[in-house]
This record gives sequence, C-alpha cells and structure tokens, in this order.
Amino acid sequence: MSEFKLLGLCGSLRRASTNRLLMQEAARRFGPANFVEGDIRFPLYDGDLESDAGIPPAVQLLADQIADADAVIVATPEYNKGISGVLKNAFDWISRTAGTPWLGKPVALMSATAGRAGGERTQNMTRLCLAPFRPLVVAGPEVLVAATAKQWAEDGTLTNAINAKALDELMKDLRTAARLNRGE
Repeated sequence: MSEFKLLGLCGSLRRASTNRLLMQEAARRFGPANFVEGDIRFPLYDGDLESDAGIPPAVQLLADQIADADAVIVATPEYNKGISGVLKNAFDWISRTAGTPWLGKPVALMSATAGRAGGERTQNMTRLCLAPFRPLVVAGPEVLVAATAKQWAEDGTLTNAINAKALDELMKDLRTAARLNRGE
C-alpha cells in the first residue's frame, strides 16, 4: 500500500506552542507518513457569513484534508479548563461542509499544558466535541504533558520518558487503526 497520509491539528495558533511541538513529535514517532499540518485560522463561525459567502475555501481545504487522511493527530492546549476557541471553531466550521470527513477516521488526542494536570479536561471536552462526527478516537494511552515548558530538548524532542513512552504507544495504536481502516 502507499505511504500513510497523516494530518495534524494544533489547537494553539502560537508558532512556539508546545502543542505544535507535541504534534510534530507525535508525527515523527508515528513513523513513515506524508505529514501535513492543517490550518485552522478561520473566521469565527457565523451563519450569516456562511449564507452570504458559503464555506470559506480554507475550511473546505481542511475538510478535504481530513477526508483524505489515513489518521489525524489533534494536539490541544487547555484554556480556562477547556478546549481552545480556535479548535472548537474549526470543528464547528468543518461540521458545515458537505459529506462526513470525520466518519470512522482514526484520531489521536494529546495535550501539553503549563499546569500540573496536562490537559485532562481539554481532552475530555475535545472528545465530546468530536462525538457527533463519529471518528474513531484512539482510547489511549492518554498523553498529558504537564509543566510543558520543562519537557522539551533544544531540538524539539520530548524529554520526559513517561510521556515519550505513552506517545510511542499512542502512535503505534493510531498507526494500527489507520492500517485496519485502509483494509491492510
């Protein structure tokens, strides 16, 4: 079969986001794949905007990338005990596109946060937000990178052995789910 298509979504827009580092580290640990980071810099969802101008091209592009991907990585910070607004907004826009790009799609969730819990609440909320779309969210292990500023080497690799082991297992399970979904 052809190389896997792996899509990454980062719930933080900051270039230096440790969630972006986590997403990139996950993609590296996933193994050979054509990795693309999806762009979620969309206007705020507004039904009037949709009625007047239709689905923005950037939204349709991401919906198409989700549909085309073999698997999706979602790395999300925890903002005020929940999912980031930009990630929720992206989910809302994607739900307005034709078809069902998320249906049965293997998805791995992970989070990196400054706090000590590592993003448990944001992962639970992200699962709830994805539920109507019926993806195949890999159950675990949970990757919760707490005190994230202290968890990265200069080259952007994860230094905490416990988190690295959990990330390896999660990526192994995501790859297996993607393989099964392709009928391999």
